[in-house]
Amino acid sequence: MIIIAIKVKESQKQIFSNWGRFFLQNVPKRPGPNGTKKKGAIMRISDIIEEFIKDLFNNEEEIEIQRNDLAQKFNCVPSQINYVISTRFKPSQGYYVESRRGGGGHITIKKISNTKSDYLMHIIENIGDTLQNSEADILISDFLTYNLVNNREAKLLKVATSDNVLDVPKEYRDKLRASILKNMLLNIE
Repeated sequence: MIIIAIKVKESQKQIFSNWGRFFLQNVPKRPGPNGTKKKGAIMRISDIIEEFIKDLFNNEEEIEIQRNDLAQKFNCVPSQINYVISTRFKPSQGYYVESRRGGGGHITIKKISNTKSDYLMHIIENIGDTLQNSEADILISDFLTYNLVNNREAKLLKVATSDNVLDVPKEYRDKLRASILKNMLLNIE
């Protein structure tokens, strides 16, 4: 078993211990669009790291981690941790990240607390002019996780923004996807 030094609060110690056992004993399944586990689909290391970090919050508004220690725990390179943090913990997803160079890569992640409408408006303002299919999927998954949309709304968002539906030349697809998702979010109550 690998033991790492990550600064955890007392309330996070049980989660950390449980995750270590879980990670060593199980092959986790990747969540589907409605939050259920897909049969036979193995989670990627990025998904596992993301879930681990989210579990560290455990009713906390802020967590501190060491990038190198976390990379060692998951047997990956520190840049993998950077990738997860930069793609899964963005302001548009309700997080603020502070990082310092040196000393193992100290990272502080804070939850941004907003009402549902504030959060959705924040997302809309931060989507930008283009949105890749994978980015839309992550946003929709987060909407489900935080109960901003129900299963039916999530499925509609996913279908409306999928590459299969957006039958336009590739160079216009991401711009159209961003526009569709923004407009649909404006109409969610």
